[in-house]
Amino acid sequence: MYRVMLCALLMILSAGSLAARSSDKVEVGGVKKIEDFVIYRDDKFYCAFPSVVVRKNGEILCAFRRAPNRRLLWGAPRDIHTDPNSYLVLVRSKDGGGTWTKEPELIYAHPLGGSQDPCMAQLRDGSIVCTSYAWALPPPEGVERIKETFVYPPFAFLGGYIMRSDDGGKSWRGPFIPMAVPGNKSLDALGNPLPAYNRGAMLQRKDGKLYWAVARHDRLKELRTSVHLLTSSDRGETWRYVCPIASDEKVSFNETSLIETKKGDLVAFIRTEGFGGKAAYARSKDGGGSFGQWQDAGFVGHPLHAVRLKDGRIFLVYGYRQAPFGIRAKVLNPDCTDIAEAPEITIRDDGGNSDIGYPWAALLPDGNILVAYYFNVGDGPRFIAGSLLSVD
Repeated sequence: MYRVMLCALLMILSAGSLAARSSDKVEVGGVKKIEDFVIYRDDKFYCAFPSVVVRKNGEILCAFRRAPNRRLLWGAPRDIHTDPNSYLVLVRSKDGGGTWTKEPELIYAHPLGGSQDPCMAQLRDGSIVCTSYAWALPPPEGVERIKETFVYPPFAFLGGYIMRSDDGGKSWRGPFIPMAVPGNKSLDALGNPLPAYNRGAMLQRKDGKLYWAVARHDRLKELRTSVHLLTSSDRGETWRYVCPIASDEKVSFNETSLIETKKGDLVAFIRTEGFGGKAAYARSKDGGGSFGQWQDAGFVGHPLHAVRLKDGRIFLVYGYRQAPFGIRAKVLNPDCTDIAEAPEITIRDDGGNSDIGYPWAALLPDGNILVAYYFNVGDGPRFIAGSLLSVD
């Protein structure tokens, strides 16, 4: 009873803290914060890793991963990112993010394990493609007999899958299981070639194809990963390997988002491991046929998401997972040639600890930017929050 009362008090205090921060203003390089707000919060659940799309009718969909808050419900020492009961859900807003549906709609619950990171992309025909990946929780005997499989004890990796909706997220087809990346060194939890996966935004180009940056396990025991490009001509049902995006003997690359510049370059914004928390990027000048040498982005932050503004500039947002914990962004020129030099914008700096972030931006019909991310105040329950920004 005492723990329940304490948690209720913490929830009230956290809500007050969020409201206080909502009045703070950020204005750098023409970007002004209008307000911060809660998209979805239920303290029984650990909510994280959102993505956002804006439908042609202006309705906003925010997808995220939801799992039991085992720390609150059953006294677990901490909440972790792998859970056998995590699944993909979404909420909606019809008033520009002012209010959101209270009861999440189910996108998909994997029958063999817990799902992560629903990454939505809205195609030109209005359909929505959503990528994810999953973890199985086999018994200890099962873990011991799994060979050449990425294991995060006590979980074993199932790899990626893809869902698609043709009716605005009301119903979903799938899962479509993507190919294994050539040269991948890991099997999935069932002993099959590991399906491609990643956290990050895919891209639909003028040719109608989907371009998706995915991770490859290069050295299983060292958890070394590189990033590679796949394309799909059938809205995510089947995929073709194209080329490597970024690989290195010392630095590991994973969560990656793609954007197309004004002149047609593809730029991949990449999370790194073993590089001091700094972001990286790689550029293709031939429409994704090949990528040049990866580059130091010149700042700390991950993972990253980019969206094109109405004037052609690129809004790049990322989590800042060291003190002061929060959400940061940059506004880049239309060709993304000022990635390191562009001024950094602090959207939030009041996070409770490093277990925050994974922001995703969307351009609203009125030209404002909605940024969704997961957040905690004072190490309290994780919830889906948002910030509304205006850009001059």
